[in-house]
Amino acid sequence: MSFFSKILDKLGFDAGASKVEAMLKAPVAPAAPAAPAAPATGTMGAPGGAPAVTPMKEVDVVAQLEKKAAANPQKLNWRTSIVDLLKLLDIDSSLAARKELATELGCPANLMGDSAQMNMWLHKTVLAKLAANGGNVPKELLD
Repeated sequence: MSFFSKILDKLGFDAGASKVEAMLKAPVAPAAPAAPAAPATGTMGAPGGAPAVTPMKEVDVVAQLEKKAAANPQKLNWRTSIVDLLKLLDIDSSLAARKELATELGCPANLMGDSAQMNMWLHKTVLAKLAANGGNVPKELLD
């Protein structure tokens, strides 16, 4: 089981191994409008580019994390800290574990040597991957 699949599992995503593998390979696209406009010509053409990953069922990530935070005796700032996010999900948050997750998600090599920069990248990337694949994550957590 990949490290990222542990996160998905803890948040209630319905992710099989092949879906997780596709999610990890898919680039994170910038946020798009909620409802794209219909083509002006009225034709239904296939979008160009790489095939899209089929999103899993929508999961309210914030609701799941807030529920876990309310039940946790520690005051964890999961909204800005990858360490606290992992702790809240009861997943190993050690530096070695975070480096494993960063490697899995394709963290740039120049950030791997600076744990603070790696952590910031990791937090944003985890939330972006969740949002891109069926997670309901507010825009303010993705900026």
